[in-house]
Amino acid sequence: MHKAGFVNIVGNPNVGKSTLMNQLVGERISIATFKAQTTRHRIMGIVNTPEMQIVFSDTPGVLKPNYKLQESMLAFSESALQDADVLLYVTDVVENPEKNMDFLEKVQKLNLPVILLINKIDELANQPSPASHPSPTRNTSQARLSTIVERWHALLPKAEILPISAKNKFGVDMLLKRIQELLPESPAYFDKDQLTDKPARFFVSEIIREKILLYYDKEIPYSVEVAVERFKEDDKHIHINAIIYVERDSQKGIIIGHQGVALKKVSTEARKSLEKFFAKPIFLEIFVKVDKDWRSSEKELNHFGYNPE
Repeated sequence: MHKAGFVNIVGNPNVGKSTLMNQLVGERISIATFKAQTTRHRIMGIVNTPEMQIVFSDTPGVLKPNYKLQESMLAFSESALQDADVLLYVTDVVENPEKNMDFLEKVQKLNLPVILLINKIDELANQPSPASHPSPTRNTSQARLSTIVERWHALLPKAEILPISAKNKFGVDMLLKRIQELLPESPAYFDKDQLTDKPARFFVSEIIREKILLYYDKEIPYSVEVAVERFKEDDKHIHINAIIYVERDSQKGIIIGHQGVALKKVSTEARKSLEKFFAKPIFLEIFVKVDKDWRSSEKELNHFGYNPE
């Protein structure tokens, strides 16, 4: 008997979906930062054993779109409701359960196993205690968690609820075991040596974009897209040319920085991460170009791969 299925991860921005994905897959498939809207695409990570294949999907955080890029991001999240064998709905200990109720109502109507994951439970002990309990205790943390569980149970009564800490890997093994139990019998959907559905160029652009998310503030990371123009690999090295696209000339100046210092930092840190990812020396050249209002252009979004099938 062989089991296989699609386990899709959804939820609002910044609740830890990408961190969970990486823990479940055991590889760094999705970029994970402290900033919201880090994930823009639907990214698959595949776990294989002789008896099983789990196809995980990380998705963008659910939001109300303000421009076409965010419309495409929401479409990726909604598509994950349509082809899941098991759905993982991720929240955390501070999120308002009634945030983005339109999406949650679609989850309520699903006729498939839904596991609600209350992430970041390690942060409960750091939250201010109520006046009746002036010092944090295990009991007050448990009381807070019970309250959160009750609120979510009222919204998703058919869902299984599992408290976890993806960052600390608490509850992840238990979750994996439960997923294995819920998977349908099926042959594998992908080759057993395949880790993801994305090509190498995709991970180059994501790693560069991750550095931009980490090193720039305000609107800059959200106005940026990265395209790989050249990816040439030989036995010993990989040569990469990439372009960072921004929407305005002023943003180009910020990305490059005074005497190119900011761009050099991004390039250096990206190269280090790429060498770790590909296990080869990397020659990386990064250029910056202006592509006005690309986030609202259907043509440009198609070019950057943002329209889900």
